[in-house]
This record gives sequence, C-alpha cells and structure tokens, in this order.
Amino acid sequence: MLKLTKKADYGLIAIKHLAMPGRAAAASAKEIADAYGMPLPLLAKILQKLTKTGLLVSVPGSSGGYKLAKRPEKISALEVIHAIDGPIILTTCFTAHGRCDQSDKCTVREPLRKVHEAIIDLLGKITISEMASDGCEPGTPPIAMERLEALHVL
Repeated sequence: MLKLTKKADYGLIAIKHLAMPGRAAAASAKEIADAYGMPLPLLAKILQKLTKTGLLVSVPGSSGGYKLAKRPEKISALEVIHAIDGPIILTTCFTAHGRCDQSDKCTVREPLRKVHEAIIDLLGKITISEMASDGCEPGTPPIAMERLEALHVL
C-alpha cells in the first residue's frame, strides 16, 4: 500500500496551516496541534525537523512559534515529505542497491518506474500555496486530486 507516514501527513497539515490565506502571525506547535487534534510532542519534533531543513523558521517570544521560511508557492509537497521521511521509494529496485532476486526476469520494473516518476513529479508540482487554497470554495475540487486523477493513479 502506498501511503504517507503519519509524520509526513502532520507536516503537510502544519505547513498548510501556516500558509492559509490571510495568516500573517507565527503559530505555535500547541496552536496547530490543538486545531487538528495532533499529539503535541510528535508535532513539535516534526516542526523542529522542518525548521532544520529550512522550510520553517522559529520565531522566539511570547507571540512566537513557527512561520514559513519562504513563500508557499515556492514549497512543494515533495519537499515537505522529503524533509520528514527522506526519499520516496515505491519499490526497492529504485534505490541505489536496486537489485532483487527477480531483477533479470522482472516484467513490472519499468511500469512501476513510470508510476514512481509520475508520483514524484506530481508531488514536486503541488505547491503548499495550492494546497492552502484547495477546497476554500464549496464545490471546487482540490487541485491535487484533479492531478492524481489525470495521471490515472486513482
């Protein structure tokens, strides 16, 4: 099954929260955790990791918290996922050690490579800005969902 880790999911939710239209102030880990029902200790670690990788900045002080380090249209979903989980690997034959017992006879390696590349490409094109504006108007389909359907991944 192909799915995001809980950490990557929480990271995307937190970054989307910080990118919401009209939001200017920093948000604390507690504010974000409370807003989405996330465990605060886990979210705090995720936010620290996103800060270390340069996607967020930490704002000190009583009204401090976290802010985006760059504009939301310059941050991709892939960057966030990669910052938290490392590279996305659909199957082991796409790693540096890319061999398995079936490599010489494998009939699905090339089709799976195409799927892998399409997923990476799609996640690289979806910006946090797009994610923050998805679903703002009732009846508007999320951009990310439209792109997945166009790839026939869903």
